[in-house]
Amino acid sequence: MGTETKRIVISGYYGFHNSGDEAVLFSILNALKSEGEASGVKIKPIVLSADPALTSKMYGVESVHRMKPGELLKAIRSSDGLISGGGSLLQDVTGWKTIPYYLGVIKLAQWLRKPVFIYSQGIGPVGRPLFHRWIRKVFHKAAYISVRDEESADLLKRIGVTKAIDVVPDPVMGMPRMMQDIEGVDASETSELELSTAKTVGVSVRFWNEDRSDLKLLAEALVKMSRKQRIVFRFLPFHLPSDREASEYVARLCEQEAPDSFRWELAPDMEHPEEMVREAAKCDLVIGMRLHSLIYAASQWVPMAGLSYDPKIDQFLNWLGMQADGRVEGFDPEVFAANALGRLNERESWITEKKKKLVELSQKSRQPSQHICHFFRLK
Repeated sequence: MGTETKRIVISGYYGFHNSGDEAVLFSILNALKSEGEASGVKIKPIVLSADPALTSKMYGVESVHRMKPGELLKAIRSSDGLISGGGSLLQDVTGWKTIPYYLGVIKLAQWLRKPVFIYSQGIGPVGRPLFHRWIRKVFHKAAYISVRDEESADLLKRIGVTKAIDVVPDPVMGMPRMMQDIEGVDASETSELELSTAKTVGVSVRFWNEDRSDLKLLAEALVKMSRKQRIVFRFLPFHLPSDREASEYVARLCEQEAPDSFRWELAPDMEHPEEMVREAAKCDLVIGMRLHSLIYAASQWVPMAGLSYDPKIDQFLNWLGMQADGRVEGFDPEVFAANALGRLNERESWITEKKKKLVELSQKSRQPSQHICHFFRLK
């Protein structure tokens, strides 16, 4: 039987130079390609983007502007279906316009009688009751629904969505590992080298509290770590330019407090998510505020310490049987530093403990793509 080609529009927060969301898109594209090849269905993506030229160049796919109604209508009309996701698309914390936009794209596809697939979305918070009704009506007509955590599934059920809901990990958990498996390495051959060189700790921060109290506490924790062990802190800006500024802010605070012991670097600006995944893979530990800094680390089997500013951080860590080591409302720098150093120096034990779960999450993250390809194979 010959391979069928299906044109699928992908709607999400793409083309905004946010490494985390770009990693979601990259992971979805990879999963669709590999699962399509396995099932005999060729998926041709059309990505809705704020920067179509960049998206097309970066991923080698067709892309149209997400805010140009004519292009958007033409793309959906000529397609075989729509993927909405992943990421935190349906929430009204960042503004009231977000939910109407993404539901509007879904509704347009449904008006044109195209199947809609909700792909590993993080739903909520949704504070406006009107949006509850809109989500319920639109989701009841979806061909498939998957969300990235139990909290999102519970929210959908509370607002009256009765269709089946798959709970799957964030798509980025399906990224291939880029470093050699630590198993099989003779510890006696590496111990001297490790003792003579500094560990690399990746740090992903963002501005959140207006008084910067969260970043000041984190700086205290990093200084405490630097005084107990030789570490190079490599800051990983995910959203440019704001995360670069936040990284430099934290680094300067640390330098003022510990000018002799604190060593740091700032990773260069990176466009392609694969570059940032490689950065995470080279770290011995990742300290992260950004959700996808933690997911990148997990996908590469790198231990992590989370600083939570949003429930989505806690929800992801729950997948791994972990909790945030600090919260933006306030935390103990001494405890944070101790937890982080413990994981840094017991990396092998952490991997041994989490390996089965990490493999399981990687495989399960591809479930939506498997469902989509199966759907079209039966058509």
